[in-house]
Amino acid sequence: MRGGMLPAMPERQPPPRSETIRDSIARELRGGWLSARQLSSLVGISEKAVPGHLEHLRKSASGAGETFELEPAVCTKCDYEFEERDRLSKPSRCPECKGQRLEPPRFRITTDGT
Repeated sequence: MRGGMLPAMPERQPPPRSETIRDSIARELRGGWLSARQLSSLVGISEKAVPGHLEHLRKSASGAGETFELEPAVCTKCDYEFEERDRLSKPSRCPECKGQRLEPPRFRITTDGT
């Protein structure tokens, strides 16, 4: 619609929750390796909101007797691994080849001793 007003977007209600978003993310991560995109789909939040929750889970996992594990992002062009990266979001490009096709980092939570 040029020059006019856009139609109103229908209001979306969040799904009813019996657990917090972080509890939902932690439950999914205990099941195995997942990327931020997969987590956002499973839990029903935006992909951009996931790293903040993951950061909190990374800090609180040891106090709960668990280990937060990170599988680093990898460049699909030159196989560069982002091993030294502390941020939990997907990098935008490879520092080696400047490629933008990257496998995102994946995460999981394991119980200490397993």
